[in-house]
Amino acid sequence: MRALISVYDKTGVVEFSKRLVDSGFELVSTGGTHRTLSEEGSLPVKQVSEVTGSPEILDGRVKTLHPVIHAGLLARRDSPAHVAELAEHGIDPIDLVVVNLYPFVETISKPGVTMDDALENIDIGGPTMLRAAAKNFPSVAVVVDPADYSWVADKMCGAGLSPEDRRKLAAKAFHHVSVYDTAVAAYLTGADTDTETGELPEQLTIALVKTATLRYGENPHQQGGLYVAASGMAGAIAGAKQLHGRELSYNNLMDADAVWRTVSDFGDLAVAVVKHANPCGLACHQDQVIAYQNAYEGDTISAFGGIVGYNRTVTAAAAQAMDAVFYEVVVAPGYEPEALEILQKKRNLRILTVDQASNTRSYDLRPVSGGVLIQDPDIIDEDPASWKSVTERTPTTNEMEDLAFAWTAAKHIKSNAIVFAKDRTLIGMGAGQPNRVVSVHLSQRTAGDKAAGCVLASDAFFPFPDNIELAAEAGITAVVQPGGSIRDDEVIAEANKHGLAMVFTGVRHFRH
Repeated sequence: MRALISVYDKTGVVEFSKRLVDSGFELVSTGGTHRTLSEEGSLPVKQVSEVTGSPEILDGRVKTLHPVIHAGLLARRDSPAHVAELAEHGIDPIDLVVVNLYPFVETISKPGVTMDDALENIDIGGPTMLRAAAKNFPSVAVVVDPADYSWVADKMCGAGLSPEDRRKLAAKAFHHVSVYDTAVAAYLTGADTDTETGELPEQLTIALVKTATLRYGENPHQQGGLYVAASGMAGAIAGAKQLHGRELSYNNLMDADAVWRTVSDFGDLAVAVVKHANPCGLACHQDQVIAYQNAYEGDTISAFGGIVGYNRTVTAAAAQAMDAVFYEVVVAPGYEPEALEILQKKRNLRILTVDQASNTRSYDLRPVSGGVLIQDPDIIDEDPASWKSVTERTPTTNEMEDLAFAWTAAKHIKSNAIVFAKDRTLIGMGAGQPNRVVSVHLSQRTAGDKAAGCVLASDAFFPFPDNIELAAEAGITAVVQPGGSIRDDEVIAEANKHGLAMVFTGVRHFRH
């Protein structure tokens, strides 16, 4: 029996090769792997060039790309014609391929990497051997993962690999190559959208690698896992580091992502409390404790069991302020040592730290029956100074600050989204309703007496003036909305009737 071994990651390869030799395998290898096996392992191993009769050329770019290698891999052992051809040409079959690939993803993740660096780390011979071996898996076993060395060696030294073992190893090899090729394609594409047309690509390959098995999905009868893009380092919540607490659930991660997206959208210090993927509390203030307290007081009932997010390092004072409330998760870019000590006293509180620099622009993917919807993320530069005032009264300076805050908040609340805000604090909100009037009602109910003097943001235009009438009754003084309804004139007239200021942004922020 013959094994061809060519690995970049040499973890465990010497011990694995020793066990293969003990079970009767002849070893063939290349370059650095050959040196490792012959020098460190003192193993009898042939160079590929000895087998092919051809030297490694072009700085090692061509070594295993040879008919002797690929005939030995692809020949069907159950085909007399194939076996006869091998014998005619003096080619020995290869029974086991052990290959892992050049570190392309690691290379492109380094700062300042050049195109030449990237191209030199695109493996050609490795994927070709893996595909050939996996295609012929009934006769050729293929191993890509050092984690499989032990059990494969056990079986090779015993009764051998079963057909099911071989099939699973082959599938793993094809996945391995597919993920690798996807990373290369993503790098060479170089951008999320066509830079000239701004259109999504006609073809899109996505490769995901599981980084965590979750207790379950949204419900206990559903399986759940966390997967990250294989084309580079995980960013934001997918790359968060857990510092403390119970294992994360599917819903924990969904809510943690919602809270992190929300606070990350503010340049000023912001704190948010999220429940079921919607911010129920949100505030901006230069004092972190005040920002937290304002966010919490936005909806103290919903805050219980919620997820808290900060866009600044959490201070000890803020951690102490949170102490009286039960939260599931806290997310922040960092924690003062004393803050971490305070938070860690709660045994089950999941504490996540997120690298702010890891936030990357990526596609928004959502499954539908039989397919996937893909869109660009809702990221757009918006300047409140460009908003159009459409009423007789223009907003005051304070109202404009609150309108800008409310507009950003509404972007992260499920449509139909309505936000009541004052002093850059979320006072009330309505989310996920089939009509906008109900969302206004819900915002008013949550805000109560505090609604008076608030501004209102709506993620889409008002189809009828009844929303404005209800807002005025609640005490709203100014409104921000996209505009664009066929009844804009009626809506504006209703605002003027009650002395409200209203601005149009010309942009919609639905979040379904």
